[in-house]
Amino acid sequence: MDSIVTINSKFIENHTDFNQLVLELKNAFMTNEILVPMRHHHDFPNPKVATDSTLLLMPAWNPSKNAGVKIVTVSPENGQFDLPSINGTYIYLDAVKGTVKALLEAKNLTTKRTAATSALASSFLSNKNASSLLMIGTGALSTNLIKAHASVRPIKEVYLWGRNFDKAQKICEQLENENFSCTPIKTIEEKINTVDIISCATLSKEPLVLGRLLKSGQHIDLVGAYKKDMREADDETILKSSIFLDTFQGGLKESGDIAIPIQNGILKEKDIKADLFELCSNKKKGRTSIDEITVFKSVGHALEDLTAANYYYKKYTENV
Repeated sequence: MDSIVTINSKFIENHTDFNQLVLELKNAFMTNEILVPMRHHHDFPNPKVATDSTLLLMPAWNPSKNAGVKIVTVSPENGQFDLPSINGTYIYLDAVKGTVKALLEAKNLTTKRTAATSALASSFLSNKNASSLLMIGTGALSTNLIKAHASVRPIKEVYLWGRNFDKAQKICEQLENENFSCTPIKTIEEKINTVDIISCATLSKEPLVLGRLLKSGQHIDLVGAYKKDMREADDETILKSSIFLDTFQGGLKESGDIAIPIQNGILKEKDIKADLFELCSNKKKGRTSIDEITVFKSVGHALEDLTAANYYYKKYTENV
């Protein structure tokens, strides 16, 4: 049996070219060869900390080519052990033999593929000359979303808002050598109606992107709010915009940004323009005018994980 390689977060961080990763994802969505069942979600008791933990399993297969499964645990009380609440590993498999080829650190893998997926959507949905970006949120995704969007559009000005202004300042300092300026801001309202792209990655339960503040021609990238009771954009945003999803499979029901407007009759499933499978295969169009407001809602998909795992495995074997 071939040896199993371990690909850590540092390798993933140092070997990410968002232009390349976006193209890999585009090809995967276009060819649609990867088989993806619904993810497994198992809550299990954890009496030692008196709070349930969760096990998530996200498998995918590209028959006779490659396969993999992401295993993620969510333990909300891990702070007392000085550990993150979310931990995970990606098991990358030989799809013919069924053997394990690699173990990849899943958190950074997920961060990179999520940011690249948003950039892929932006390549269809934002105006081609989009040069300014408002990033809402200062988590691990923020810097990656900024860099990914800048890989597909000529971004020159970035504005960053977070609940902790000092953290926003530090992130902007980390980006001072990029080809764009990064400015921390104290309120969303001061810049939301001046930028071309708005990217939002938060755990907010109350909308932060308000439709009354939007201007024509903007693209809105909604990445956070991954639960049904979370929202990053309000009803007016949905009503004013053309709506696109990463996949219909998860996008219709996993996030409150889509599920709540559907439940309230604000949005109908038939009103959603397309998902990435349709956009990448040219079955449906993305943006149709420079004045259109577009919204992309991402909840993640195991196709993206497998595509990213294959990308980093190839990088690793080329560098050994």
